[in-house]
Amino acid sequence: MTPLLEASGVEVTIGGTEILRGADLTLEAGELVAVVGPNGAGKSTFARAFCGLRRPDAGTVRWSGTDLADLKGRKLARLRAFVPQRAQVPNGVRVSDAVRIGRSAHLKPLQGFTADDRETIANSIARAGMVGFEDRMLSTLSGGEMQRVQIAVGLAQGAPVLVADEPTAQLDLGATAQVSKLLRRLVADGLGVVLIVHDLALAAAIADRVVVMCDGRTIATGPPSEVLQSQLIADVWGVEAELVRHQGRSGLHVEWLEPTRAESS
Repeated sequence: MTPLLEASGVEVTIGGTEILRGADLTLEAGELVAVVGPNGAGKSTFARAFCGLRRPDAGTVRWSGTDLADLKGRKLARLRAFVPQRAQVPNGVRVSDAVRIGRSAHLKPLQGFTADDRETIANSIARAGMVGFEDRMLSTLSGGEMQRVQIAVGLAQGAPVLVADEPTAQLDLGATAQVSKLLRRLVADGLGVVLIVHDLALAAAIADRVVVMCDGRTIATGPPSEVLQSQLIADVWGVEAELVRHQGRSGLHVEWLEPTRAESS
């Protein structure tokens, strides 16, 4: 079957600085791919490039087999939903209003919402775990609640792919776990999810595959247990660390301090 997303050799230059030098990613239906890498690796720029928010300077991007250059506006919105790292929170907007905006990609000019549209909006709110929040103002939500609203907005688009740029970056442990479990449920429903994330332990716990980026390039891709080895972590992040996984749980054992004489002897 044709992949939901194929990005190959993507290059982006901003202000004369080469940010991406050859980034690659493939996504299938029912798969969660985590893009990881150190600060400045180009992860968010890569996401914005293959999502069409910033056109690549070189390389190819295909959504469900169609070249990104041939996709604009509503056509692209129906193929992928993008959840930004820091969503704008306008005053006076309720949760239900925000999710309705996500459904607008399916409306023709001057067309109102149909019964199917309203059902999709309600289902999107329910799938994101936000039932009971419909009349809450966005400005009153916690960080975790706001991220789930953003995911509901993406679901309302009806796109087969959800791209989330650091959705857990500002969240506490409980909210991070909620968002992570939500993303896995969406994958189980057949959605394709691309997760841009810093947390290697989180990526290892919930991703089917990881894409490791460094200096604007994809340098490794594959199952987390095969890719996130101690040597690669040392080469890319410059730290001594070991990834430990056990029965759906994961942790990163990091050498934070230099060992003392007693410990090294």
